[in-house]
Amino acid sequence: MDALLKIDDLSLDLKQDGEWKSILRHVSFDLGKGETIGVVGESGSGKSVTALSVMQLLNRDIARYPSGRILFCEEGQEEGTDLLSLPEKEMRSLRGRRVAMIFQEPMTSLNPVIRCGDQITEQLLLHTHCTKEDAKAQVIELFKEVMLPRPEQIFRAYPHELSGGQKQRVMIAMAMSCQPDILIADEPTTALDVTVQKGILELIKGLQEKHGMSVLFITHDLGVVAEIARKVVVLFKGEVVEQGDIRDIFLHPQHPYTQGLLACRPSMDERLAVLPTVDDYVKHDGQVPRQPISPALRQERHRQLYAQEPLITIRDLSKRYPVRKEKLFEKRRYVEALQHIDLDIFEGETLGLVGESGCGKTTLGRSMIRLIEPTAGVVTYRGRDLMQLSSRELRAVRKDLQIILQDPYSSLNQRLTIGDMLTEPMRVHGIGSNEKERRQKAIALLERVSLNESHFYRYPHEFSGGQRQRISIARALAVNPRFIICDESVSALDVSVQAQVLNLLNELKKEYQFTYIFISHDLSVVRFMSDRIAVMQQGRIVELGEADALCQNPQTEYTRTLLNAIPKGIQS
Repeated sequence: MDALLKIDDLSLDLKQDGEWKSILRHVSFDLGKGETIGVVGESGSGKSVTALSVMQLLNRDIARYPSGRILFCEEGQEEGTDLLSLPEKEMRSLRGRRVAMIFQEPMTSLNPVIRCGDQITEQLLLHTHCTKEDAKAQVIELFKEVMLPRPEQIFRAYPHELSGGQKQRVMIAMAMSCQPDILIADEPTTALDVTVQKGILELIKGLQEKHGMSVLFITHDLGVVAEIARKVVVLFKGEVVEQGDIRDIFLHPQHPYTQGLLACRPSMDERLAVLPTVDDYVKHDGQVPRQPISPALRQERHRQLYAQEPLITIRDLSKRYPVRKEKLFEKRRYVEALQHIDLDIFEGETLGLVGESGCGKTTLGRSMIRLIEPTAGVVTYRGRDLMQLSSRELRAVRKDLQIILQDPYSSLNQRLTIGDMLTEPMRVHGIGSNEKERRQKAIALLERVSLNESHFYRYPHEFSGGQRQRISIARALAVNPRFIICDESVSALDVSVQAQVLNLLNELKKEYQFTYIFISHDLSVVRFMSDRIAVMQQGRIVELGEADALCQNPQTEYTRTLLNAIPKGIQS
């Protein structure tokens, strides 16, 4: 297969704090015409900077290339054009027209104050000679091609008015607008529901086959790569440690890092007490024992767990939101976010809550602790009806009821140090007799979540995503809670970091005797964490049962759809 893109011996240094730091070292691989290659690795492995180097989007004041070439090989060319030496004016004509990119986070990539259609129209007018009317017609057709509903309305919509999956489809339409030869997809499905993820993968695959373009697909999840690519390149700390046919990599991984990436995703076939991590495989050269839980032991634990009285009882819980009126005298309409939820939660259990975005998972979690005021219903905690408590009474109870939110960056106060964030709730609830005692407790909590005393004085922006999630966990622990809601707390993390956080949550539950509600769209993650699983659809619980039994024998078509959307990888 003729190579369309050749990355040859590429090394990259980035300037940090006035010093040059090596980011990529001698990276080499080829992308053939009409081929899809997956580039896999954790955050910091060098995946995205490789893509940005191809697009020449790194600032040359802070980026330098000690060695290597990036060759774009057009038909009939013997050697190809080295993109690293191409003048910016020529690169600008190539970028977006011949080589296009779908960025990881569509909300930050799309301009929030320009309508979605106008953003793509602008690109067409820049790179082609069509009129504004022709460009609009092409954008409408593109929206149809990427299977966006109501394309005319979405043309006029702003990015914040669309769901995550719809925004990602707009980004794909933008990348496809000039029919590029190469499409670079940088983590295009991270944090999306598994069903939406499956749809996006099928869309990219279909577009690639239809237009015959080459795709460079970047992700941290080998399971996702198996759904779309035939070849894979594994990056670890800026170096290629393994590359080849996806089937060979899956069935016979040679490098411990690759073995760890494959092992750290929760399996649907066996139940482990502890998830293996990438660090385990790298440190022990791939020799990591697995720790399965016996069904008999789990069954006996559940017999004792569900023989007790419920810790929390939810009856007829409902929440509805008014829909904005389009006309002055139009009858008020409502969206039923929760519809008559009945649920018992037992002390010491982990109840998994699973479903697609918009099904009501987060609304249920927040309504039951009155972060959102429900429209109707009763929630009792240790016999007390939380709906009847005054603000002062609720504040006293709320120290027992904590929540770990999905996005730790936006949920942490950027102006406070980590130490202030941990000690402030202790001060509010009268925990610790003085500041010294509270500081000691905060440092002990940081150490418990695998951070250290130096982190006490830092700010949230100085941490990685996994570290920020650990800080959010420490903050929830600061007030000695009994019940914690984990709301999509690992959905945006690398699979390797995800495994570490899941293990940590289980360790803390065992140590402090917590009760969890674990909210996620990913059934494989929920199954690993949960004693029971409740499946939500359109504001209702459509299925509830023991986690293993529900996954092995789902009773509803919707649950089967969620299970079928989980990336299966390569089977031997």
